[in-house]
Amino acid sequence: MADAGTPREFTRLNPMTGEVASRAPAMSARDAVAVADAAAAAFPAWAALGPNARRAMLQKAADTLAARSDDIVAAMKAEIGATTGWAMFNIGLATSMLREAAAITTQISGEVIPSDKPGCLAMAIREPVGVILGIAPWNAPVILGVRAVATALACGNSVVFKASELCPRTHEIIIEALGQGGLPEGVVGVVTNAREDAGEVVGALIDHPAIKRINFTGSTAVGKIIAKRAAEHLKPCLLELGGKAPLLVLHDADLDEAVKAAAFGAFMNQGQICMSTERIIVVDAVADEFAAKFKAKAASMAAGDPALGNTPLGAVVDPATVAHVEALIADACEQGATQLTGGASQGVVMPATVIDKVTPAMRLYGEESFGPVVGIIRAKDEEDAIRIANDSEYGLSAAVFTRDVARGLTVARRIKSGMCHVNGPTVHDEAQMPFGGVGGSGYGRFGGKAGIDSFTELRWITIETLPGHYPI
Repeated sequence: MADAGTPREFTRLNPMTGEVASRAPAMSARDAVAVADAAAAAFPAWAALGPNARRAMLQKAADTLAARSDDIVAAMKAEIGATTGWAMFNIGLATSMLREAAAITTQISGEVIPSDKPGCLAMAIREPVGVILGIAPWNAPVILGVRAVATALACGNSVVFKASELCPRTHEIIIEALGQGGLPEGVVGVVTNAREDAGEVVGALIDHPAIKRINFTGSTAVGKIIAKRAAEHLKPCLLELGGKAPLLVLHDADLDEAVKAAAFGAFMNQGQICMSTERIIVVDAVADEFAAKFKAKAASMAAGDPALGNTPLGAVVDPATVAHVEALIADACEQGATQLTGGASQGVVMPATVIDKVTPAMRLYGEESFGPVVGIIRAKDEEDAIRIANDSEYGLSAAVFTRDVARGLTVARRIKSGMCHVNGPTVHDEAQMPFGGVGGSGYGRFGGKAGIDSFTELRWITIETLPGHYPI
């Protein structure tokens, strides 16, 4: 794999212990440019390679990644405080994404389009773009790291992968697995950098003439910065950004099923998922009963040291997350909300917290928490629940619970989000599905055939088969 090499290093500390979790090269903008240069040099041969050759390498990389599960679990625990369960989920879905990418290498097809011009054979074909810049976050590091590169590679592009400063070792393992899968030198290169250098490094990569498109998963604020910089060069972006996912509980919902899905969606990976259930919108008719059931469920979900592996919830990523979540809770309670569960944090270990009777005046109503807290918002009826669900800048994932499937579909189609699940959790991802949001949650789609559009150029090519007739 391409590596610009530098004597500088930075360290990532274990959020639980404060000990060094990993060390990685602290690349400069100049180092990053060298990685992009290597990817540009490798692109022509990779693009010319047959689809089944690319498929074989990606399949082997998937096998290699799965075989590295012990290394990945250890790295995720040390770098981001992940539980074993979350790490293994990451590995499972990420290997599925690599295999899905391998499968689509022979599905990058075009079409023949009827032409009004006699003797003209008109075709629309898809071709690789060039070098893709993939930027992945820390929260689901293997899933989102693989997603940043896999389809791009399958489509014949080379890739520069900008790793997160919070999990550089975890992200490096992905690139190592791709190398062990047989990808040629330079086809995918990794850039690691210290936090203070991130702006300069990413800016240099976006500005690099060989970089043709950017995909970024992360906060809405940073996504806007990236999109603005890319726009200076007219470079398309695929952005999957923040979320404030609503889960609607209608009057005829199966409350036990809704409670299970809401607890999973709100507290899996300590609520640090872009699709996490952040707003539970319950109609008044069943609000008290739902709140009682959900309180009992959340209270049963203990948080503890992920290294011990005996609790469903582990640590959040850093003290800043603790401070942010605690501020949201305090603000809501000061303004009249009711705290049903929760309590004091132990360092970066936070309890599952449920706040009932959240109103628009509270920060928790609209701000993404990205932590183990969820607000219950009471709606007058179904129509009011839909209004509240759409009262957000974000639009990534959503869910609605009702025993009437036709009603569920009708409501789902009225919610402004890229994804919506009827009688299922807001946290749901599969390699072959179109994944992405609207509004403040970004634009473009990862996943399956939908991802092909993001990583290829659609071209119109004609062949004239008869003598030409021209007016001049």
